[in-house]
Order: sequence, then structure tokens, then C-alpha cells
Amino acid sequence: MIELRQITFSYKGNQTGREGSQEGPEQGKGGLQNVNLTIQDGECILLCGRSGCGKTTITRLVNGLIPRFYAGDLSGQVFINGQDIADYPMYEIAEHIGSVFQNPRTQFFNVDSDSEIAFGMENEACPPEEMKKRVDITAKDLDIEHLRGRSLHELSGGEKQKIAFASVYAMNPDIYLLDEPSSNLDMEAIGDLKRHLALVKKQGKTILIAEHRLYYLMDLADRIVYMEQGQITGIYTPKQFREIPEARREEMGLRATSLNTVHPKTAIPVPSVPLLELKDVALRYRKHTVLDGINLTAGAGEIIGIIGHNGAGKTTLSRALCGLHKNSDGQFIWNGHPQSNKGRLKRSYMVMQDVNYELFAESVRAECTFGIRKAPPGFVDSTMEKLGLTPYRDKHPNTLSGGQKQRVAVAVSMICGKELLVFDEPTSGLDFDSMRQVAELIRELSAAGKIIFIVTHDYEFICRTCSRILHVDYGRQCEDFPVSSITENQIRQLFSM
Repeated sequence: MIELRQITFSYKGNQTGREGSQEGPEQGKGGLQNVNLTIQDGECILLCGRSGCGKTTITRLVNGLIPRFYAGDLSGQVFINGQDIADYPMYEIAEHIGSVFQNPRTQFFNVDSDSEIAFGMENEACPPEEMKKRVDITAKDLDIEHLRGRSLHELSGGEKQKIAFASVYAMNPDIYLLDEPSSNLDMEAIGDLKRHLALVKKQGKTILIAEHRLYYLMDLADRIVYMEQGQITGIYTPKQFREIPEARREEMGLRATSLNTVHPKTAIPVPSVPLLELKDVALRYRKHTVLDGINLTAGAGEIIGIIGHNGAGKTTLSRALCGLHKNSDGQFIWNGHPQSNKGRLKRSYMVMQDVNYELFAESVRAECTFGIRKAPPGFVDSTMEKLGLTPYRDKHPNTLSGGQKQRVAVAVSMICGKELLVFDEPTSGLDFDSMRQVAELIRELSAAGKIIFIVTHDYEFICRTCSRILHVDYGRQCEDFPVSSITENQIRQLFSM
């Protein structure tokens, strides 16, 4: 049993902005005020609420990272099975509690998948034969045999998340803590995650999960805990939670509880004159063909969602559109003229899935103009204001939360003036409010005549932004169709479980 008694906590400095956190230092501060919560053995508890409401902070209290790693002012007590967690040494906490972070890269200690799965057991001095046996069982139970013996650097974001979960599962903890585990997963992988959670719940494990995507947990959660500004303001059964009217749920900053109720907002007209053409494009990684036979056209103002399984080649295609992936065949044509890698690079801007790779400046405002000549000051300020970044204008980008960093990258894409924009999972880890905000801004960019490609698994976001869906899988282009024509059968096949 887990008990939080009269917990009040506030972070010191910018520690809430560490990589992988969604609790921003200025957005509710990620702290807690007089929180009381009891979780019974074997319960699955879903923590939800806007970014910064304190969800991640609760998980950090339960796994002992607060106050051992994240310092701050703490009052109240956390009990695990009747014992104050402050009395547990960290190694003992790790034996009973397994954590899966939003960004799996932050919890990796090895370079290959098998070693990573075994790492926790090694630290527990598990005998080699027992360790090997448990790695085998883990791979079989979680259906990840195809990921064994792989370099972690070559895995997709979703595949890395599966290894992170496997490394915890192999240790067989009593309590599982998960922070935004679905943020980098495709729909099939989210289905796998749901099955894995159902498996550990059937084993009698306790699950505490902080999430923005709610729909896949409605059949698993025993209780849904809603938080606002560091306080628990509602505890619901799944039935009660589903009965919250859509308008009220959106006012609460929450996403849909079922994808079957999500539909495209408005039909976006498709331009008759193509500006960009891809003809018989094939993309390779070393000697392996990632995608083959890609043919498409796009006109000014189009927003095209690229979907497919984790590892299907979506990010590789995105990089090729921007001239960042050089091992390719076929033609990239802009306004009737073939484009080299260099030409595509000059014309495009890409917001990467891990935005930490493209943040360079000393402040948010400096980042918004980094490498951009003659950026209009008024436009820079208005863009930051639209994205809710004005309060952080003088802060270092690396002190921000994951969602705030994402919005900084989106701001740069608006200010840079490029004609082709590519977003790789722009809503990863974003709450409903931020997702809607980014959707509106992308629609603004579309209205300005930009061609926009969005790699995403987020059906709610697709319905708010995209004119078309490009489905790539099995090394080829599978479908290309307007979002407005999507059928319920396609929703089930491509986005649902």
C-alpha cells in the first residue's frame, strides 16, 4: 500500500525543468499542496491534469527521487507498506518500485538492448543463469524478442520505450511508476503497452501512471485522480470519468477518453497546383532499404500527417524532405525544379522529436532568433506570447520542461520563414491545452502558404490540423487520403486498439 499524508512540496531552483519532466518551474511549479492519497495493493491509479499540476512530483515522491535527487521544501510523509519511505535506502526502494520515464534515454546505462534489460538485475547481484532466464522470460512475455541484441542507438523512440519497460519488468517490482509512457508510441505500441499493464495488474502489481493520453487506460484504471495546481481536486471511477461532458473535460485540460468520439474539425481544401513532388523516392540506411516507392505531391498550405508503426521510416522520410538524409534515390522536385540535399536544406526547417538536439542559445528569446537574419522583433514577441513562452523569455531553454521546449522549437519554426516545415511528434508529452495551441499555430502557418508535414501518432491532433494522411509501413507507401474521408474502420485499424 502507498500512502501520501499531508504532503506539501515546492522545488528549489529550476529542478522541475530537468529533461523528461512535464512540470515546468513557472507552470504551477510542479509542487504539491496538502495532498492526501492512499493506493491499495494491486490498484491501477491514473494521474491526470494539465502540465505542471504535480503528477510527476507524486511519482518522484513515491520512488524516492524527492528529496534525494530533486531538492525542495517538503512536509508530510510517504509510506510504502506502512514504512516511511525516508527510512528506506535507495537500493531497497529500487527492489520494490520500478520507474519508466517519459524519455527512456534518461534511464539507459548500456548500448545494447539485452544488457539494458539485465542492468537492474546485475545491480541486485542476480546470478548469471537466473539473470539470463529472466531476460528470456521478459522478452517472451512482452513480445520483444525482435528487439534483442540490438543497439539502443538504432532503435526508434517507441522501441526504446519498450526496452525501458522491459528493464523494469525483468526486476519484478511490486510497484510500477510510469510517466507519460505513451508519448513516443504508435497506436499498435500503445496497444502493446496496454496489454503489458494488464499483465502486471493481473500479477497483482500496483500501477501509478501519469498520462495526458487517457483513452487507452479507461479499461485499466481503477481510479482516476485529477489534479490542479498541486492539489487533488477530483477522484473518479472510470464510469464517472467517462460521463464528464466533452466541453467540461476540455475546460479541465484533458484529452479524449475514447478516439471513437474524435472527428476532424473542418475539411481543409487541397490545393490544385502541386508545389512539391516526390517521384519514386527510396531511402536507405547503410545497406538496408527503409522506404521504397514513395510518390506524392503537395501544394502550398497543405498539412500532411505521416503515420505508421514505430521504426516504419517516418522520421527518415522527414529528414529526407529536409535534405538531412542523403542516402536516397528518386527525385525531390520543388515548383518544377529538382532539388539537391543542399537546396532542400535551405528551404526547410525541422522540429525534431527530441528537441534537446536543436536548442543552442542562452535564453528562450535568443533561441527564437538563433541563426535567423533580420527576425522582426514584434513578430518574435507576438509568437512567444501566442505559445505562452513570454514568462520564460530570459530563461535558459534547458531549464524548461519537455512540453515548453517543444513550444520553443515550434516558435522557431514560425519565425524562421522557411517554406517547408516538418514536425516530428510535436505533441509528445503535451497536455490538451498545449496540443490545441500548437494545432492552431500550425493552421496559421498553413494559411501563410507553408507546406507542412507532421509525423505523429496523435489522432486528436491530426483531426485538428491535417488535410491529408500519408500512411507508410512495411517499407513502402501504403495509403494517401484526405483526413475528412477517414472511416471508422480506418480509425480502428490505424489509431485504435
